[in-house]
Amino acid sequence: MLCGIGLGLSISSFYAPQAQAREYRYTDSHLHYVDFLQYSQGMQALLRQMDKSNVDYAQIMGLGVVKKWQEDEPQKPQYLMADDARVYWYSATDELVARAVEQLPARQRARFFPFITGFNPTDMNAVDHIERMLTWHPGLFKGIGEVLLRHDDLTALTYGETPRANNKAMDRVYSLAAKHHLPVLIHSNITSVYHPDPIYRKELEEAVSRHPDTTFIWAHAGTSEAINREQYLKFLPSLVSELLQRYDNLYIDLSWSVLHPYILDDKNKPRGEWLSLIRKYPQRFTIGSDLIGYFDALGSTLEDYNPLLDALPTEVANDLARDNFLRLMGVSPR
Repeated sequence: MLCGIGLGLSISSFYAPQAQAREYRYTDSHLHYVDFLQYSQGMQALLRQMDKSNVDYAQIMGLGVVKKWQEDEPQKPQYLMADDARVYWYSATDELVARAVEQLPARQRARFFPFITGFNPTDMNAVDHIERMLTWHPGLFKGIGEVLLRHDDLTALTYGETPRANNKAMDRVYSLAAKHHLPVLIHSNITSVYHPDPIYRKELEEAVSRHPDTTFIWAHAGTSEAINREQYLKFLPSLVSELLQRYDNLYIDLSWSVLHPYILDDKNKPRGEWLSLIRKYPQRFTIGSDLIGYFDALGSTLEDYNPLLDALPTEVANDLARDNFLRLMGVSPR
């Protein structure tokens, strides 16, 4: 049975009168330096948007797959779903990120936390690529992911077997992550597009429970745009609450598909069950833009969280906006 989290509390009980509007500093905890064609606007464009948008720090990663341009397609695809061509695993994405970050002056470089993502999560050799990147770029990489596991539309276009959180190849990755004290950001949908129950919960729990010394960050709380188009997962806040209570090594990334329609309702007001959940576990959530290669929307995307932040106590709001991810990176917020 899923745990209750105070669902009976009224939303209005979470709001406190504000003498003046708050201004937030952000850490973007989910940012892709490149898109599905491995293109990027570049670091200077990203830094300009960060400075403009009160973003002090950012997790930064590539994309573990690249979209194929098939010879029978008259135009180069610009996005994952632009045509029926498949995607393939692309290890060079990590080198693109490494070179971009390493070329920065030290002061700017310190604002980024690069993650390794360019490996096939069904390949028992994946750990070799991760070790290679750690050796080639000592001290640069601070985590692993976003590991693309069950991912509906994306998974359907990927060559090979379906990636799963509890795949034996991922067990090796999790063990390596624990050895090097690297958090692992995983995209693992909690259910399929048309199934109303959390049918993939076991895969996630087996991974997290088998590796208590590994820090897991669960991207989007198991949601996706494709799932959201077809159904609303009523069980989600209670399930997240139960998982956080059971596993101290699990954190929740609230980027993109979980903000709407779950955390904010159709009037852009925070839902009481999510406010209760974040107040109960104030240091177990992060927010991110989930932008891919293009950064003009960085400020507006993170400001979309402000209705949620404004409804939380100031300290909790600042933790969520900026400091929780820094703690995961071993950085003491100032």
